[in-house]
Amino acid sequence: MTDAVGSLDTPGAQDEVTESKRKQRRGGKRGKKGPLKRLALFYRQIVAELRKVVWPSRNQLTSYTTVVIFFVAIMIGLVTVIDYGLNHAAKYVFG
Repeated sequence: MTDAVGSLDTPGAQDEVTESKRKQRRGGKRGKKGPLKRLALFYRQIVAELRKVVWPSRNQLTSYTTVVIFFVAIMIGLVTVIDYGLNHAAKYVFG
């Protein structure tokens, strides 16, 4: 029996509760199925999750792709300018 705080009245009662919970966890749904059934369940769950995904429309996909390509082009230009500047600075410092 527990009081308002949740502590157990008998000292050995805690051990009995945890042992019974451990026994319940071992059996579970996974323990009763073979490896092929678990693999089939895994793939069914993958398909179910993919059906939940909100896929972009063709217009959204085109705009996202354009934004990514534009951003990558800007970053390539930025890195090129920095590399060119550091190259000339190194040549100036080290001769």
